[in-house]
Amino acid sequence: MTFAKFGAAAAVALSLSTVAATADMHGSMPATVVEIVTGSEDHETLEQAVIAAGLADTLSGAGPFTVFGPTDAAFAALPEGALDDALKPENVETLQKILGCHVVASKAMAADVIGLVEQGGGMAEVTTIGNCRLRLSVMDGKVMINDAVTVTAADLAAGNGVVHVIDGVLLPAS
Repeated sequence: MTFAKFGAAAAVALSLSTVAATADMHGSMPATVVEIVTGSEDHETLEQAVIAAGLADTLSGAGPFTVFGPTDAAFAALPEGALDDALKPENVETLQKILGCHVVASKAMAADVIGLVEQGGGMAEVTTIGNCRLRLSVMDGKVMINDAVTVTAADLAAGNGVVHVIDGVLLPAS
């Protein structure tokens, strides 16, 4: 199932804390999810990885995209040397696969995600552009991915999608 199959979930009460969209000096939302990432002090590693993987242009495109954006602390929690290894030019395909696990080809706000989980009886599965399957659930009022990664801030809206901040890095199945 993909986010494109969401029904209207506007009536779903958000049990997830939300963050207002980053605004420029004119008060408009960022044009792209890449602008949200590059404008965040907590996503410098993600910015570096997106650039190293050659995905900045793709994620600056029309979209729509839902990006689950790991924080710098999430990347720092990876096994020692794993990030440095993934960022090497000869490992660009591996890095693209890892980042592909964080992007869904549709725009899903927090209410949409919660609505999908509720429609699924407490769990929903989505497939990312990197062909990773993510299991979404709600535990203790927070959206969880694969029972291990928590959405810590949601609904950072852009013209081509939305970014949800997460506290872990999603890796392709071995």
